[in-house]
Amino acid sequence: MDSVGRIVSSMQAAAGLTGLVVPSSYAVKQIIGLSLDPAFAVLFPDTNQAQRSQLFEHYRDHYTIYDTTPTPLFNGAEQVLKTLAEQNILLAVATGKARKGLDRMFAQTGLGHYFATSRCADEAQSKPHPDMLLQISQQLGIKPANAIMVGDTSHDMKMAQTIDMSRVGVTHGVHGAEVLSQFQPKAIIDNLPALLPHV
Repeated sequence: MDSVGRIVSSMQAAAGLTGLVVPSSYAVKQIIGLSLDPAFAVLFPDTNQAQRSQLFEHYRDHYTIYDTTPTPLFNGAEQVLKTLAEQNILLAVATGKARKGLDRMFAQTGLGHYFATSRCADEAQSKPHPDMLLQISQQLGIKPANAIMVGDTSHDMKMAQTIDMSRVGVTHGVHGAEVLSQFQPKAIIDNLPALLPHV
């Protein structure tokens, strides 16, 4: 899903409501994919725990209740999931969202049934640590070398590279080909249907 716009506007609103300097759109985009605690540490390094608690509450409320910025599926996303599922390829999600947020997205999109499992920010160490991928691999009984991480951020690429998992970078999210290529992905694609020949 293209949630970049809503993440940026919600983080900027949360900063303003907490009385902090509002980060630029570029700065917010660089933390997308991280769990909120490390994201706050990057964007607001001088805040105390009380301020970070306020940030969390404002961000959560803004993202889930007040912000109406659309978060559409990327073109071809559902068809790609359907095609992979029909080929009996196990699919999983490793996300910087909390479990509550992922469950909400699954409910809104109706896509949850495509995935064998998932790991969220409140269940594992934050990207780029490979903990999420290791947990998923262990649960599904798959060696990391026999899986592919598909992601649109340097955090995705680094977590897979750390455990020698193949990776495919997607340029329609946060980071472009120049950043993604630094992590030696198997391929860099500009749209999700282009993934299919690489799986």
